[in-house]
Amino acid sequence: QVKLVESGGGSVHTGGSLRLTCAISGLPLDLSWWRQGLGKERDLVASIWWDDGRTSYADSVKDRFTISRDKENYLMYLQMDALKPEDTALYYCNAGPRFSGETSYWGHGTQVTVSA
Repeated sequence: QVKLVESGGGSVHTGGSLRLTCAISGLPLDLSWWRQGLGKERDLVASIWWDDGRTSYADSVKDRFTISRDKENYLMYLQMDALKPEDTALYYCNAGPRFSGETSYWGHGTQVTVSA
């Protein structure tokens, strides 16, 4: 089983920065950040492979957000720069299934609000 706890959300103005942290218990395979705006679907923001650190990003956040992980302390981060009002959402940490039949795991989310 994998447990995930997000932290680091808050309120900033346009152009500001925040760093989200996901504390992980258990050994993940791949991790990702997702976000869900009010009345919208949950969308993938960025993902990272736990083992080799390969990353990928949604087009909407490329060159502004950076995903990383700390293998020693079982943490994952999302550094968010040049924030825009459209980045306002509840941000979730996700760990993908590690073997056939396992479900993915979600944290409870942390709110990010960007005001103009």
